Amino acid sequence: MKLGALIILLGLIGFPLVLPDATYEQTVLLLAFLVAIQSISWNIISGFAGYVSLGHSVFLGIGAYTAAILAERWGVNPLVLAPVAGVVAVVVALLIGSVVLRAKGPAFVIITIALLLVFQMLAINLHGLTNGSDGITLELPFWDADIQNIPFYYAFLGLMVLAFGFSAWIRRTKFGTGLVAIREDEGKAAAIGIPTALYKNLAYAASAFFVGAAGAVYAYFLTFLNPLGAFNILTSVTVVLGALVGGRGTLWGPVVGAFIVSFASEAATNLGSESQSRLLMFGLALVIVVLFLPQGILPALQRLFARRSPVEYTDHVGAMAERKIEVRSRSAEAVEGPMLELHDVHKAFGGLKAVNGVDLVVPQGSITALIGPNGSGKTTLFNLITGTGGPHTGSISFGGTRIDGMQPWQRAHLGLGRTFQVTRLFKSMTVLENVVAPLERFAPGVLASGAVGGHEADRARDLLSFVGLERFAAQQAGALSYGQQKLVELAQVLMLEPRMVLLDEPAGGINPGLVGRMAEIIRAANRQGVTFLVVEHNIPMVLDLCDPIIVLAAGSVIASGPPDVVRADPAVLDAYLGEVTA
Repeated sequence: MKLGALIILLGLIGFPLVLPDATYEQTVLLLAFLVAIQSISWNIISGFAGYVSLGHSVFLGIGAYTAAILAERWGVNPLVLAPVAGVVAVVVALLIGSVVLRAKGPAFVIITIALLLVFQMLAINLHGLTNGSDGITLELPFWDADIQNIPFYYAFLGLMVLAFGFSAWIRRTKFGTGLVAIREDEGKAAAIGIPTALYKNLAYAASAFFVGAAGAVYAYFLTFLNPLGAFNILTSVTVVLGALVGGRGTLWGPVVGAFIVSFASEAATNLGSESQSRLLMFGLALVIVVLFLPQGILPALQRLFARRSPVEYTDHVGAMAERKIEVRSRSAEAVEGPMLELHDVHKAFGGLKAVNGVDLVVPQGSITALIGPNGSGKTTLFNLITGTGGPHTGSISFGGTRIDGMQPWQRAHLGLGRTFQVTRLFKSMTVLENVVAPLERFAPGVLASGAVGGHEADRARDLLSFVGLERFAAQQAGALSYGQQKLVELAQVLMLEPRMVLLDEPAGGINPGLVGRMAEIIRAANRQGVTFLVVEHNIPMVLDLCDPIIVLAAGSVIASGPPDVVRADPAVLDAYLGEVTA
């Protein structure tokens, strides 16, 4: 792939030198480069992070107008202003992103289209700055007319290569892994310490720079700029279609798709299609791609030619001998007193009181159980503790610190981790990528660090060995059995070096042969300083593993204490254990 790409790049570099008079072909190619720049950049926010923008060409218009206005007022060549135009696009993206990225799904898509139209109207109405509908006319290129568009050809080619290199670099970093995690499951990404709001804003800004810089070159190429041309919805549709055709979320897909769509657009123009007809044609093509080729051409080809190697499924009972792996915990940071304390916590959904005045304490170093019938509020309580349950009343303290109002990733950085009732791994990532994805703490330098490598990768392999799955490190997480995914998720949360882990039904739905091993892993981690709060319906496992046990029914605590005391409590027998043992 790399060798083929290098040969094609050398061919593109040499093309104007070998055929300097092929003006038409050079123009078609440079416009394909422009679409590729935008598709590559769009892929950062919409492919990696999963926030689909249908108005991303707004940054092309912003960059074009920035260069045109400054060139007109300062008498500077627009090509020199390309970096400035890129920076302006980034600033606008940061300002806009801090607001619009709070929306998700269709709402975000609609907002991005509206932004394109808003900037179009601003360009029309700010006549003193943009010259309104009359547009801005730039000076003709300073080079000899015989050279024609060759400088523009190389300018766009260079920007395309730089944009691709930037995108590839992002994907190899922890920042890129975090963006993919957000795309796969934003709530889970926050739970493992990824500051999702910051990552999304940075991705939106990163996706704007090269588009804005290309806008400056494009303005000089056209020598005339007007609002309808600079902020054109057809341009945005072309960009999105290019990325989707090639393969959204891949490195090479946006490049391949951009060339396919550009050549198809040129063919449609040669056949006499009008602008409105082309918009209709591209809209239909977009629908067809989404319905029948949702992953794009390159992923489809990869699946077609991939060598299929079946995953070996085992129960791991014999394979997972006791490992002497260090499970790190931040227990040394803990203060005196309970690890977790809830006081008078309430949470209602309309008239339903899911959590009703809960008071509970989880001692440091314990394996505490939280049990109760289905619908008693256990998972809701977990969500409140980890910050994903929305507003509530009462207080929640972790390690002596009030965590009410903290974001989920802030709680994770304090050493609070959790697993989920239904496993929520990032299925498109490998097992190793899943385990290295958590952020124990955040610092700006983390963004540029390698996604998989160094001491973090070594530690992740140790944890995979600890749970008996080291040999599956390179396997896609989605290809593992459900029980194996449970173990990977436990290794993933231990990567946080947590002081406490909330386990939501760790034995639920797994091979019975793995239940004992799961309990062994929990005990081993607990011996090394990790406190556990376990929600589990496997009562024999709970009675053998946990002390104390807290019983929840109808959103309220009805009993707590050692296993023998709880098992004999009449209220517990009536609410839960009696039903189970009857």
